[in-house]
Amino acid sequence: MSHCWQNTLILETSSIKQALEAINNEALRVAIVVDEENRLKGTLTDGDVRRGLLNEITISEPVSAVMNSNPVVAFETSSKEQVVELMEENQILSIPLINSEREVVGLETLYGLLRKERYDNPVFLMAGGFGTRLRPLTDNCPKPLLKVGEKPILETLLLSFINAGFHNFYISTHYLPEMIREYFGNGEKWGVTINYVYEEKPLGTGGALGLLPKSLPDLPVIMMNGDILTKVDVERLLNFHNLNNANATMCVREYEYKVPFGVIENEGNEIKSMVEKPTHRFHVNAGIYVVSRKIIDSVLPNEIIDMPTLLERHLGNKILMFPFYEYWLDIGRMDDFERAQVDILSLGL
Repeated sequence: MSHCWQNTLILETSSIKQALEAINNEALRVAIVVDEENRLKGTLTDGDVRRGLLNEITISEPVSAVMNSNPVVAFETSSKEQVVELMEENQILSIPLINSEREVVGLETLYGLLRKERYDNPVFLMAGGFGTRLRPLTDNCPKPLLKVGEKPILETLLLSFINAGFHNFYISTHYLPEMIREYFGNGEKWGVTINYVYEEKPLGTGGALGLLPKSLPDLPVIMMNGDILTKVDVERLLNFHNLNNANATMCVREYEYKVPFGVIENEGNEIKSMVEKPTHRFHVNAGIYVVSRKIIDSVLPNEIIDMPTLLERHLGNKILMFPFYEYWLDIGRMDDFERAQVDILSLGL
């Protein structure tokens, strides 16, 4: 049986019989009713159909006759914990995910959220930087080993991947590599495998990919900078990458910049419009990626290149972005480090 939520989508003009076929062909126990623009109109379960039949509605009638037109939904920005809480509060087994335009972007099931998957995809953690902006803390300690709360940053990151079902790790080192190797060892302490690659000279995040062994399984590799504190849903990220058959997926955050002045648009000396203190929104790189073997193999031996430049080479060839809204902090400066010490207390990491 299939588990593809897209196959549960049916138009509001569909018959109840067509909806039952969609439910029967999937293992998700629900059909999601949408309009032509993919906006959510309702949901339909076996129970809805049974109640309709008891009211003498035939299966040739449209789904609108029996569907739940006011289903419980979650936004794509919701965390797993929030979605599970919604399901438990409403005693339901599945919940559609929608965006701000009410377009359906996914379907979560209680079984899927609580099931413990095991992923063989390699996870590549970048831990070779000097941490210059955090001196003197990094004078004798690599930045990924600085403690945020009770654990080093890199250990918190490692544990979040382990909890998500990943077990095959590579760590890239350069600055004080022996300290990182001594702390993490071969991963036996956590029941996982950890291997290391060493950059004799800094190669950049993209260049470090070229040091990975050619014997890696032919699976997408998840990459993450080793100085990030985040609750990004890496399982959802990997599923997005696979479903879209991407060559690379970059996680992005929405960044707002408010101009503190009135902005003037002009033609020559003539004012055409005036906007008071406009807000501009951008998507910015979050330092988290999924990359295919094709991208990795394109890196030349000992090539010095960062990830954005590497991905620019492949633009137009299934290079996608994955916006996410869970907590994220790049611990690059001293004020970021101090903020992380406060945030970690409430993140449950």
